[in-house]
Amino acid sequence: MKCVLHCVFFLLLWITPNARVCASHQGIPLSVVKLWASAFGGEIKSIAAKYSGSQLLQKKYKEFEQSVRVEEIDGIKLVKKLAGKMEQMFHKKAEAIKRLVEAAEEAHLNHEEDPELQYEYFNAVLINEMDEEGRSLELGGEFILQPNEHFNNLSVNLSLSVVQVPTNMYNKDSAIVNGVYWSEALNTVFVDNFKRDPSLIWQYFGSAKGFFRQYPGIKWTPDEHGVLEFDCRNRKWYIQAATSPKDVVILVDVSGSMKGLRLTIARQTVSSILDTLGDDDFFNIIAYNEELHYVEPCLNGTLVQADVTNKDHFRGRLHKLFAKGIGMLDMALTEAFELLSNFNETGRGSVCSQAIMLVTDGAVETYDAVFAQYNWPDRKVRVFPYLIGRESAFADNLKWMACANKGYFTQISTLADVQENVMEYLHVLSRPKVIDREHDMVWTEAYVDNTRPQAQKLEDAQGPVLMTTVAMPVFSTKNETRNKGILLGVVGTDVPVSEILKAIPKYKLGIHGYAFAITNNGYILTHPDLQPLYEEGKKRRKSSYSSVDLSEVEWEDKEDELRNAMVNRQTGSFSMKVKKTVDKGKRVLVLHNDYYYTDIKGTPFSLGVALSRGHGKYFFRGNISVEEGLHDLEHPDVLLANEWTYCNTAEHPEHNFLSQIDAMKMYFNGEPDLKCDKDLIQEVLFDAVVTAPLEAYWTSLALNKSENSDKGVEIAYLSTRTGLSRLNLFVMPDQLTNQDFLTGEDKEVAFSADHFPLWYKRAAEQVPGTFIYSLPFGTGSENKSVVLASSAIHLLDERESPIAAAVGIQMKLEFFQRKFWTASRQCAALDGKCSISCDNDEISCYLIDNNGFIIVAEDLSLTGVFFGEAEGAVMSKLVSMGSFKRVNLYDYQAICRVYAQTSDTAHTLLHPYFALFAAIRWLLTEFVIFLVEFNLYSWWHSDLTIKAQRGGKTMLVPCDKEYPAFVSERTIKETVGNIDCESCVKSFVIQQIPSSNLFMVVIDHTCDCSDFGPVTMDHIEIMYNESLKCERLKFQKDRRRPDTCHPFHHEENSMECGGSVGLTPSLTSTVLIVLIVTIFPR
Repeated sequence: MKCVLHCVFFLLLWITPNARVCASHQGIPLSVVKLWASAFGGEIKSIAAKYSGSQLLQKKYKEFEQSVRVEEIDGIKLVKKLAGKMEQMFHKKAEAIKRLVEAAEEAHLNHEEDPELQYEYFNAVLINEMDEEGRSLELGGEFILQPNEHFNNLSVNLSLSVVQVPTNMYNKDSAIVNGVYWSEALNTVFVDNFKRDPSLIWQYFGSAKGFFRQYPGIKWTPDEHGVLEFDCRNRKWYIQAATSPKDVVILVDVSGSMKGLRLTIARQTVSSILDTLGDDDFFNIIAYNEELHYVEPCLNGTLVQADVTNKDHFRGRLHKLFAKGIGMLDMALTEAFELLSNFNETGRGSVCSQAIMLVTDGAVETYDAVFAQYNWPDRKVRVFPYLIGRESAFADNLKWMACANKGYFTQISTLADVQENVMEYLHVLSRPKVIDREHDMVWTEAYVDNTRPQAQKLEDAQGPVLMTTVAMPVFSTKNETRNKGILLGVVGTDVPVSEILKAIPKYKLGIHGYAFAITNNGYILTHPDLQPLYEEGKKRRKSSYSSVDLSEVEWEDKEDELRNAMVNRQTGSFSMKVKKTVDKGKRVLVLHNDYYYTDIKGTPFSLGVALSRGHGKYFFRGNISVEEGLHDLEHPDVLLANEWTYCNTAEHPEHNFLSQIDAMKMYFNGEPDLKCDKDLIQEVLFDAVVTAPLEAYWTSLALNKSENSDKGVEIAYLSTRTGLSRLNLFVMPDQLTNQDFLTGEDKEVAFSADHFPLWYKRAAEQVPGTFIYSLPFGTGSENKSVVLASSAIHLLDERESPIAAAVGIQMKLEFFQRKFWTASRQCAALDGKCSISCDNDEISCYLIDNNGFIIVAEDLSLTGVFFGEAEGAVMSKLVSMGSFKRVNLYDYQAICRVYAQTSDTAHTLLHPYFALFAAIRWLLTEFVIFLVEFNLYSWWHSDLTIKAQRGGKTMLVPCDKEYPAFVSERTIKETVGNIDCESCVKSFVIQQIPSSNLFMVVIDHTCDCSDFGPVTMDHIEIMYNESLKCERLKFQKDRRRPDTCHPFHHEENSMECGGSVGLTPSLTSTVLIVLIVTIFPR
């Protein structure tokens, strides 16, 4: 009997968990959840449809269906037309630059250099400055400045330019004064250019002597240290225009004699050389003593492109250079020559100029045997020695190397000397171009120049402004200086990327469509997915923002077919499925894009257009009278897309203050000088007429006091494909829970130059007639206190119908939640006693959207949180069952925080002006020379470094990241599931809310599945092993070299090869012998 009782006892233990599962499962009847979902869905759709006016607007478009003409967009024709418009715009900028070049060369030709010249000019720093007695400072004086809307309301002078001189240069130096004097002739050309093309912004002349003339005139302000670090000669536009593409090997002496400050100066010299290299250049750095040490061992025997990422990578390794042993320069030179020769044969480099930069404190001989073997008589590789330190014992040998190899010798004694001396080589490389009189026009990649005052002020106000610069060199045309190839400087003008976008009619690209442009290197000039900033709200630039490759944003193109075709300036099309993130990267849209591309003639750029299949490939034309359209367009509730160009009001000053609607009226009245997009304004007039009845409809709702008595619905809004928007408030502005629609603070909810509003884009992907609900992901918690409901208005009933408009409402989250909880208390029991309710402690109820974000939960702190973080076990099960799909996404523009390998002190030394202060500090110790030889400076510096590293300082570096997004499976409307947990089984029911993107999830709360852990959307850094890192460094994508190259010229005077040390008679003889061998080879 006892045995039987034991058996019964264990049997009961075995069936108890299963009995609880049945009870739990029976406790969440699917029919009840379906009832709740149906009740909530019906009511909330009724509210959304009523207050948005969606049915009325759909009806109004239907009334015009017969008069509307639907057209399929011809992608190739469209991209060619856009490229033609951009070509015209760029051509106007280029013509302005040519006029400046002609004026500058003419002015210099007519100027006789006067060493005693005294000339008062407007110094950009000193204008409007007074001394203690109230008198104008010398080179200052009164300079009238007035705010100008075209120049972002900065105070400028449209009649005159100003001159900026770097802090480390004497602003009354004879060479500068003479240059400033003759370049005054540019003022009239600046003003004339601006009259011819009022869309021009900053025009300037960067002198080879170091001064910078800028129009319109603007006040420059030094930093808190009284320093102006801007030197036009190390800007990319200057370097690119002055020289041809080049392959460079930098040799750094790390023998024992380079210890202490010499090695620090050498590091700074290498870093400054890197600053002068651009995307069309290639380089490597080799340190040498009795052995060769590639600074990046992985890149032994090759060169890499001098993009920002590669240059930063090498800079990060310079601190690993240590001085010891004996310097074997012959071995280093041999390696450099063979490396340049071998790399040139591959055809992967610049295939143009070649140079060896030698950074050393001496050379015991001239190594003419090495040069004879590898470089004479053609001397195709220039040699630029930089003698580090004050000792001149080996200066003659180094200068001989420069003169015998068409290079230039300089001596760098202090850190403050570095920048000026490094830049000398640029003028040597420019000689062939000058002698050839080849005024090659160059266009830079997209960049942010935050070193000029206007850029600094704009960055403070609205964040960095991306631009490209068109530039052209200015030469001395005097016959007596022809063989010297004297570069006078470079002229340029900036073209903001925003102006390029104005040439793109967003309305013709559709809701998800976009245009983009890339450079000859495949880097992005403009693309809606370019992310130049990080730490949102702080508006800080990423270090590698200017060298983001197209393949890093269109990453689904694994074979780079689209990229390579565009780099090679082809015209064609391409198609692929893409995953586009929206809503600050938290959501994903899976689209099928067709790409069309062609080149922009006269520039190194190629243009692409992406059109999404389906509604994105169609455009429709309505027909309405101008009078009727203008009447309905002039209502106060009508807004037009601020960044779209309906009429070009910037073309002529008298139109600058016109609103777009006033400009349209002038256009229709026959204003001859006003250029408008006729197609766009015809369609926006059509949309104004069709949407006008909603104004009266919304007004009647607002006046009916019985409607919306609890003020749950706050705003109704609509937008059309032409950028027209209407907005109606059902509450007073100060009563709005969220004011983003009024303030425009959240850029994603409004039209921009390259995207439709977020709510519009998401509504377009919903089933016609349904609403999409979402919480705005704002920066503050107050942005989670409203719910947006939006729906797309389709023109036709067909599947590929164009989308004419989208409507929506903003309602209080509390109002929305209350409707949900009321619906979840309903039941079908005749006696009114419900077997289950969301009020029960045994279950948890959630309302989530189609991307898995919680909109309603009993715990209010979960609002807006990803569902997987709250219910990891259930989310995992939903993914495994196919109710939700995990989509893996990649961010190749990410940044990661890592521990800094060097101290802030070390980084500061790489700044030329702070380096000056460091040099002064060093001079205080130099009175005992042997202390320096015993590495006092290194000891001082190392001590600071150790302290900084102990502080655990971090830095931000570019990296790649992977992260997930989740999307519901549309075909699955309901699911019942069980999850095996450690000691129980958790059951749940998920039911779609009808006519929405929402799901009700009801979960058994009695079973603890916390062991499963959360499912997150965290971004995870992609870690590459050393081998893969090496392959990525070595890998070079297709690129197109610039069309012109000027490596050397037979008339070039190579005796202009450095000036601080004179050639001895014997040295002069040796150089002459080399020249004879060159001219009369065997």
